[in-house]
Amino acid sequence: MKIDASLSDDIGATQAAAAKIESDGYAGAWTSETKHDPFLQSLQAAMATESISVGTAIAIGFARTPMTLANLGYDLARYSKGRFILGLGSQIKPHIERRFSMPWSHPAPRMRELILATRAIWATWHEGEKLNFRGDFYNHTLMTPFFTPEAHEYGPPPVYLAAVGEKMTEVAGEVADGFFVHPFTTMRYLEEVTIPALLRGRAKAGKEGLDGFVINGPSFVTVGRTQEELAANIRGTKARIAFYGSTPAYRQVLEIHGWGEAQDELNALSKQGRWDDMADVITDEMLNEFSIVGTPAEVGPRLVAKVGKTYERITFYGGYEAEPALWAELLAATR
Repeated sequence: MKIDASLSDDIGATQAAAAKIESDGYAGAWTSETKHDPFLQSLQAAMATESISVGTAIAIGFARTPMTLANLGYDLARYSKGRFILGLGSQIKPHIERRFSMPWSHPAPRMRELILATRAIWATWHEGEKLNFRGDFYNHTLMTPFFTPEAHEYGPPPVYLAAVGEKMTEVAGEVADGFFVHPFTTMRYLEEVTIPALLRGRAKAGKEGLDGFVINGPSFVTVGRTQEELAANIRGTKARIAFYGSTPAYRQVLEIHGWGEAQDELNALSKQGRWDDMADVITDEMLNEFSIVGTPAEVGPRLVAKVGKTYERITFYGGYEAEPALWAELLAATR
């Protein structure tokens, strides 16, 4: 199991942080689309490293077209010498329509087409195939030599897709190379909902099982050396779990455990702007379903035992700021 790290949104420190991630022994560095462009940050990370994977976890697919994604992915594969991973997610309707001013409709079929269209463009550039993609949401039929980049030795990057719901998860299994398990996931939900959906998608693509398919899981960990530090970080993790739990699209994760009413309460509190009160809704039972809690020496082995047979890659995920030395202790404890 490979253990990766996330880059912060401090873009002025990206190169130094990426180099530190590599020297500390992590396998990859991920950028996310929050305050800054994740592709520019990925380029900075690739420039500062030599061997680790660099990727977007995640970039918002519906904020872009297949052509823009094709350009970004193909160029970053070359800049990184084959180390770039194109990680995509759909986001939710209000953000797509009101933040990005882009169309929203039938997210799972649209995402399927977005990835297939991007791959069709790459096939034109890398393999010389005629561009003739015609779908319900995207059409790409024009590619002249002036706009065709030179093929390069690294080829198109792998594509990972993030999902929670069954339909989008099936799409990941069918058209992607890997899958981001949302941190707001329990092992029960993974085993009863996520894995079966991935397998259905793989079957649609004529593939058997998950061999060659990467499951990547940002995993909640709640770590502290002292009782005081641990208590503060428990509060931070509960706040982040509550934030995700307030989103109606993630209700099904709570419902599988019989916690559907908590989603109603969290959603109501979020609409009232009572963000500081939401952590109180998350019980210790809920916390321990989503996160492993303890000292670094305790959490490391338990994390490996929990997800090591299912995940090929993980990233430590907390709802709080932790000093790098604390994560370093946790990384050492997983070895």
